[in-house]
Amino acid sequence: MYINELFGSIPPQVGLLTKLTYLDLSFNQLSGKIPREIGNLMKLEVLHLLSNELNGSIPDEIGRLCLLNELALYLNQLNGSLPSSLGNLSNLARLYIYNNSFSGPIPLEMGNLTNLEEIYMDTNFLTGPIPPTFGKLTKLTHLHVYNNELIGSIPLELGNLKLLRQLALHYNNLTGSIPSTLGNLTELTLLYLYGNMLSDNIPDELGNLRAMIDLELSMNQLSGLVPSSLGNMTDLEYLSLNKNQLSGSIPGFLGDLMNLVVLQLDRNRFTGIIPDNLCRGGSLRNLSLGWNNLTGFIPKSLRNCTRLVNLILHHNQLLGRWPVEGFSKTSLSTISLSNNKFEGPLPIPSPSTNYYNIANNKIVGKISSSICKATNLSFLILSNNSLDGSLPECLANLSIGLSVLNLQRNSLSGTIPRTFSRRSNLRTLDLSENQFEGTLPQSLVNCTRLEILDFGNNKIEDKFPTWLGKLPKLKILILRSNNFKGLLDFPRVAHLFPQLHILDLSNNDFVGPLPANLIEKFQGMMNGQNAHEPQDKSLYMRQEVGFGTWFYENSINVIMKGREIQLERILTIFTTIDLSLNSFEGNIPSVIGNLHSLIGLNLSHNHLMGSIPSTLGNLTNLEWLDLSSNKLSGRVPRELGDLSFLGYLNLSENQLIGLIPQDKQLSTFMSDSFRGNVGLCGTSLQNKCRGDDQPPPPPQSFFQENSTREHGNGFDRKVVGIGYASRIVIGISIVYILCETGRPRWLVRRVRRMERRIELMNKPKQKAIKFHVGQ
Repeated sequence: MYINELFGSIPPQVGLLTKLTYLDLSFNQLSGKIPREIGNLMKLEVLHLLSNELNGSIPDEIGRLCLLNELALYLNQLNGSLPSSLGNLSNLARLYIYNNSFSGPIPLEMGNLTNLEEIYMDTNFLTGPIPPTFGKLTKLTHLHVYNNELIGSIPLELGNLKLLRQLALHYNNLTGSIPSTLGNLTELTLLYLYGNMLSDNIPDELGNLRAMIDLELSMNQLSGLVPSSLGNMTDLEYLSLNKNQLSGSIPGFLGDLMNLVVLQLDRNRFTGIIPDNLCRGGSLRNLSLGWNNLTGFIPKSLRNCTRLVNLILHHNQLLGRWPVEGFSKTSLSTISLSNNKFEGPLPIPSPSTNYYNIANNKIVGKISSSICKATNLSFLILSNNSLDGSLPECLANLSIGLSVLNLQRNSLSGTIPRTFSRRSNLRTLDLSENQFEGTLPQSLVNCTRLEILDFGNNKIEDKFPTWLGKLPKLKILILRSNNFKGLLDFPRVAHLFPQLHILDLSNNDFVGPLPANLIEKFQGMMNGQNAHEPQDKSLYMRQEVGFGTWFYENSINVIMKGREIQLERILTIFTTIDLSLNSFEGNIPSVIGNLHSLIGLNLSHNHLMGSIPSTLGNLTNLEWLDLSSNKLSGRVPRELGDLSFLGYLNLSENQLIGLIPQDKQLSTFMSDSFRGNVGLCGTSLQNKCRGDDQPPPPPQSFFQENSTREHGNGFDRKVVGIGYASRIVIGISIVYILCETGRPRWLVRRVRRMERRIELMNKPKQKAIKFHVGQ
């Protein structure tokens, strides 16, 4: 009865079918628990309940099915611990329980299932160590327990499984070294240990695995040299050692692996030159050597890699001119050469190239219009070089296929191309930090998929481009440090900038009042996400490159807490407004208080006047607020004390008066946050107030529970007041610092696990470990 539209629960009366030997209810919509009565089917040899909506735990009674040969429960919602009674299924040969929510340890009793040939327990929440009793399962050919939360070391006893062909333990929390006993598994063709915390050297004994086809040890803490014994794996096609701490030079014996298709050695500590024989076998398609300390020139022999599709050499110290001859006619789809010391004119990619990144090098000269012959380009990243001259007009037409065009930090000049196509696929356009002049081309309104538009630090002279508000997906608009001028006057239309998260118009010549009728339309800053758009599953703004699980992640510069910071990755919940260094005047609109998701607000260095609106106290996610160097008057609103995330406050150089409230968060800021306001008084300024402004004496407990915290220029912060600032530890700036500098492993693993589970539930299993019952 499999592949039907059955729903409801499995009736307990199924236990009356005592002569049944085969039961298959797969690919239906069955829900509820597996009935205990199923344990009455003593003659059952095959039980398939896969791909339903079953929940609850596996009943203990299933251990009574002594003749059971095959048990398939995968792709359900089963949970709870695995029953120890599974160890009674002495005839069981195949166990498939992956893609559920099982938790707890793997029962030691499973070591009694000496007839087991295949175990698929992956993608659950299993904890504890891998039982050493698995070493008794000598008939085992497939052992897959990846994507769980297993701990401890890999048992030495696994070396007893002489018939094992596939061992997949990746994405767990395994520690210790790779046991040398795995070298006994001479039938092994697939070994996946990546995404753990394994350490020490790669054992020489792995070289005994001459049948190996796919060896993936990446994302661990392995160190030392790559053992020369791996050169014995003459059938090897996939070798992934990336994201470890391996050192020494890249071994030349890798060029003797004639069948090698994928070689990933990036994010290690390799030094020296790239061997000139890596393409000797002619089969190599993916070569990834990025994030090492490689030096020297690109070997000309790489031109022999006629099948090479993806070439990743970024973040090394490679130098010289890129050997253009031979590469412009290759089938390379991905070329990533960024963050090296390449020099000379811009190499033109081939028509097959989809991703081309040569940022942060020493490339000089003009961008030739022949680059538009690379008609398959989706990502063109040439930022931070010394390119000059004007942009070829054809790049606007090339945007039909381009998704990312990043030319930031060059010396490009002239006007921006005027003819962006209605069929444009452009999502990121970054021309910042160049010398572009003229006005913005109105044809940009044709780029309806645009999410990031950065023209900062150029010489553009124009009015504010109101028409950009029609772009339905625009999230980031940066026009800072140009010559934009005039009023921010907006038509009364229903929707403008519906998804905008970051707006930076600082250091221009805008005048007049702040546009309340625009601010009230920023739906993306009110709720963090447009209600009409699907929720973003990623933490960061990024685009899939289409090669494995590799993403292009956008980056921008922002003024954060008074300092310019480069965000190498942009959180999807990051929202800021920077209108500083203009000539805005009038009052601060109270409607700003509706932007509940706002994290940063900078209105400094304008001519704003009137009082600080108390509605700013509604911005409960605000981490920095800069209103300095204006003409603001009146008192400091007590409501600012309710902003428990606020870590930077600058109200200096205004005309504020009266007592600085000592409530909650406001009590944590020192004099630099308030200097230059001659009418202000209070503890922070260490001057006494007069008359009605004299503060009442605080309760004794206040001094016992509070201590000095950060002021406007960044002194060390301490927790202030019970309950007032405890949530600051999850503020956006803290999360950013943790992810981008310290990278605590528990946080990184949790983030990756969330993303992996989404991907695994929406994608088929990898080719090497795909399994279907009946094949």
